[in-house]
Amino acid sequence: MRFKSLCIMLILLGISPLYAMQTISGSLGSSAQSNQSSKPIAIAIHGGAGTIRRSAMTPEKEAEYRAVLTQALQAGYEVLKRGGSALDAVSAAVVIMEDSPLFNAGKGAVLTAEGTVELDAAIMDGSTLKAGAIAGVKGVKNPILLARRVMDKTPHVMLTGKGAEHFAGEQGFERMPDSYFITERRAQELQRAQQNSAAKPLPPDETPGGTAPKKDSSQKRSEIIPQTPPDTKNTLTYDDTAPLEEGSHEGKKFGTVGAVALDKNGNIAAATSTGGMTNKKYGRVGDAPIIGAGTYANNTTCAVSATGHGEYFIRSVVGYDIAALMEYKTFSLQRAADEVVMKKLVEKGGSGGVIAIDGRGNIAMPFNSEGMYRGCITTSGKVIVEIFRNEGK
Repeated sequence: MRFKSLCIMLILLGISPLYAMQTISGSLGSSAQSNQSSKPIAIAIHGGAGTIRRSAMTPEKEAEYRAVLTQALQAGYEVLKRGGSALDAVSAAVVIMEDSPLFNAGKGAVLTAEGTVELDAAIMDGSTLKAGAIAGVKGVKNPILLARRVMDKTPHVMLTGKGAEHFAGEQGFERMPDSYFITERRAQELQRAQQNSAAKPLPPDETPGGTAPKKDSSQKRSEIIPQTPPDTKNTLTYDDTAPLEEGSHEGKKFGTVGAVALDKNGNIAAATSTGGMTNKKYGRVGDAPIIGAGTYANNTTCAVSATGHGEYFIRSVVGYDIAALMEYKTFSLQRAADEVVMKKLVEKGGSGGVIAIDGRGNIAMPFNSEGMYRGCITTSGKVIVEIFRNEGK
């Protein structure tokens, strides 16, 4: 009855009821579209933390790092602008850094004590708490995409070593040769690390009655640095106290790459990828693929990707601890991240940093080392790319 009366009134006023309804409908549609486009999106990335000083880096090398960080940020942000998911955004950003020889992930990964590359990665969806991770994997160009496939195509959270490599083959992932991953820079870093190590012997062969051979003191350490993966795992040495990438021109760096993002649907995600530490013992797994340590995401709190000395981050369950402080102590994102990175980790002797984002697009990027390759695009669209401490302050 009211609708009929309204139509009569519109006719008396000389207004077509159909035109009026179309106008109202169009107005509502425009309003909905405006609300959709105004929903916040944001992304943050990191490319490793450590003793990174401007005085130890050439302007040309600094420009290279900033360029790739910017490229990674833009790749993820474009996904978000198109209405893509946070999962797709963090994947896109991490792939850019995995494909760059500058960072310790994918192509630029550091070498194990055997002279090989073993890759770890993880990704987590904050809306479902589903996660996928791989560890100790060889030959996979983009480990983060394999971790994503574990999450999407299996009931599992983590696959390791040969099992993960077999799964990669089943899923059609191209296997890359060792030459794709091993760079001259990483080979030199391994050589320096082994020359400076405490010469601890690797464990015996995993065969019945296997024993470690005696060290030949007449052999120069540089002569046992492998150029290709050899059968020399019992003649190499391992130092579990040696700093990562010791002696590199950028300084001591804890190399890992990662991304966190917020999409238009209010969902957050985290992704992390790494080659671990230079001269690491074969089979060693760091914090990157450990859900709750180096990678964590939960829509109710935050998404976190970490970089640093992995053993400390695992023991401290860094990613989850930040989220727990937000959930149970109602800390803000920045306060929670600072509490864990700048206080708890420091007290335990851990070095590194995190990037984190919450459901409102707030971003935190604290680190307790001298520098961290990092960047973000905020909810306002502001682009920030930084490397050294106190930049922008």
